[in-house]
Amino acid sequence: MTLSPDPSNDAAIASLGTRRSLTAQLVDALRAQIDSKEMKPGSRLATEAEMVQRFGVSRTVVREALSRLQAAGLVETRHGIGTFVCEAGASPLLTLDPADVAGSIDALAILELRISLETECAGLAATRCDAARLATMRSALADFAQSVGKATDTIAPDLRFHMEIAHATNNRYFVEIMEHLGTRMIPRTRITATPIPRDQYAEYLMRVNREHEQIADAIERGDADSARTAMRLHLINSRERLRRAQASSN
Repeated sequence: MTLSPDPSNDAAIASLGTRRSLTAQLVDALRAQIDSKEMKPGSRLATEAEMVQRFGVSRTVVREALSRLQAAGLVETRHGIGTFVCEAGASPLLTLDPADVAGSIDALAILELRISLETECAGLAATRCDAARLATMRSALADFAQSVGKATDTIAPDLRFHMEIAHATNNRYFVEIMEHLGTRMIPRTRITATPIPRDQYAEYLMRVNREHEQIADAIERGDADSARTAMRLHLINSRERLRRAQASSN
């Protein structure tokens, strides 16, 4: 089964507009297999790479579909092992549906949640992050800067940076909530204002990444208070940027 069209990046997914999203289609396809017992309780789902190949969608679509199924209590992810179908009657841990984040108003509300959540994530990461995790954060920032230079998608490295901070807390619940929100927590996926010139947009993205670097620097120093301050400032700035974009589109 192939879901069509096959987007090449996260921006394409976000721009589907009124059409039914590929994520929703994949959720329905997998849910049908679970409901029909084609995939029995306890059975292991295909890997992310296998689903990308089988369904003809991006990795982001697969991850968000699995997040929704997990939120519905239909599957569970065992880190480092795989994703498995839950036993019948399993109840969801989180009922927030990322599909409800339909526009900039909802994204602003999500940013308010993120300010509380990720501020503490950054503080904990500063006291618990090891060299290997810090290296993956820096790699995400380098990929972000490279994407800006090539005018390619920056959503994936942006999300990866924030997820690496969540992982650095060594608290799986931070990770699971962030994974559940997926790319919808990145405000740029909700901006529908008139496009700005490429050079101005590139400068805006580099400003975002400089804020990321300030967070990473504080985490590397082990300075929890500065890490919290830098993350809070970054997310407040993101909220204000989204508000301005919302105002310009009205």
